[in-house]
Amino acid sequence: MMKTRSWLLLGLVSALGVAACGSDDDEEPASEPATCSVVEQTGCEEAEVCEEVIGGDPACFAPVAIHGQVADAVTGEPIEGATVVAQDANGAAVSGVAVTDENGEYELVVAVPRDADGSPADGTLYTLRADAAGYETFPTPPREAIRIDMTEAAGDPPVVESSATTVVLIALPAGSGEGIVSGRIEADAPGGALIVVGGRTAVADRDGTFTVFNVPEGNQEVRAYLTGTELSSETVDVEAGGEVEDVVLEAEGPATATVSGTIQLVNAPNDPTSVILVVDDTFDPNVIRGEAPAGLRAYPVTSDWAIEGVPSGTYVVLAAFENDGLVRDPDETIGGTEIQRVTVSGSDVEAGNFKVTDALDVIEPGADGAEGVSGTPTFLWEDDSSEEGYLVEVFDALGTPVWSTEGDFDPGGNDPASVEYDGPALETGMYYQFRATSYAGDGAYLSSTENLKGVFWYEGP
Repeated sequence: MMKTRSWLLLGLVSALGVAACGSDDDEEPASEPATCSVVEQTGCEEAEVCEEVIGGDPACFAPVAIHGQVADAVTGEPIEGATVVAQDANGAAVSGVAVTDENGEYELVVAVPRDADGSPADGTLYTLRADAAGYETFPTPPREAIRIDMTEAAGDPPVVESSATTVVLIALPAGSGEGIVSGRIEADAPGGALIVVGGRTAVADRDGTFTVFNVPEGNQEVRAYLTGTELSSETVDVEAGGEVEDVVLEAEGPATATVSGTIQLVNAPNDPTSVILVVDDTFDPNVIRGEAPAGLRAYPVTSDWAIEGVPSGTYVVLAAFENDGLVRDPDETIGGTEIQRVTVSGSDVEAGNFKVTDALDVIEPGADGAEGVSGTPTFLWEDDSSEEGYLVEVFDALGTPVWSTEGDFDPGGNDPASVEYDGPALETGMYYQFRATSYAGDGAYLSSTENLKGVFWYEGP
């Protein structure tokens, strides 16, 4: 049987008899049965769950589960002891945290809105997050999680199991001497809180328990970010290969701060984009990415934006990070293009103005999600008609620079710009991303390919 920790409270609520006044012949009336409650998970028979019903009242149904496996991206070997959680489009947890068994397999019971007949409602799309000792968290940009369509659940009880429920993790460099920090959050509805320790992260289970893998050794602060709630922090001593247990983070009151700002669309259509707040300790300036707590996102944004309920901490503000045809304007010679950091300590914060511009469209590889390549890859992207040249960079999935080159890669006419990879040998099974940035005659950057496109894995020579 798979090892799993479900947040769902399955069971039959006992009816309590009430003593009646009067003669001995009077019967004891039974109390009213518990109402079906999505939050409390009461009012349903054993092995049923209370779920939201589109256009109706909550009702009891057989639970929907996701089955899958976690494996090593290079060797294909199963990973035991990995944690897996399902998340909605905003990054909020919709399940408990499951732990993989010796075969790398897991089972997640997920909360799913239903139609009146009990089938999962159309448009219910979830993604998976997985963490394990010695492995990079999935998904870590530029890798994106594949959306799982819950209407594909089949069987009795209904289960989703497909290629999208198989997660492959990329091993971290050996000998990094990292440890584990575990504990719990004591707050109302702590599930889905983002825990950050030494730049490493985890998502809290529905009961607030958490485990953070791969924490660098030394003195580290344990912080948790839960939209709308201020939480305490703790400082711990992490030893290489050791585990710090029973760390408790407590609610300290509501988080009332609002972070706001403005974006300016430059040489771009008036299409909406998004703004996210990334925890500064998770931010990698080389690849301009990091991890945003669930809920710290504004969308749609075409001008002014605001994010409410921001907990105390230091954040990097990223605009147009997601695949929407737009990118942060890379021209650092003008105002409004530098990376912005804000520190929140209970008061509202103004983040200023950000310039966003039209992205260079990726043609291959990785135009519509990660794809496999073999041999020597050639990178193709939409030509910038006003450029004098391009900077092309390749990073591995851990954010390590692998190769870069500069030059005029415009073939002329309407053909796309292209360059052939000419760097160190690529590792079979490893994920990579290429990025092309155009520049003008004075060296000022003009535009670039998107943050989450150009992703590929290497299939071999």
